[in-house]
Amino acid sequence: MYLHLGQDTVITAENIIGMFDMDACTVSKKARDFLANAEKNKRVVNVSFELPKSFVVCEKNGEIVVYITQLSTKTLSKRHSITAM
Repeated sequence: MYLHLGQDTVITAENIIGMFDMDACTVSKKARDFLANAEKNKRVVNVSFELPKSFVVCEKNGEIVVYITQLSTKTLSKRHSITAM
């Protein structure tokens, strides 16, 4: 199954570790540090250049990849549940 994250980005749903709201998570220092570390290690893929609403953490080939998207976690969850059926 696949999950469309916006623009031309589609990921395998089985590789998803978590979907996180950008506003809620970036309040936490641990979340900010996680995102900063992922960006430093070139593990961040910006799906859109619009205002980011969420990020999706995936495991791809044994490595963590963070996708930043303009879609809300609610929209992504709906898309994920549709693809999982």
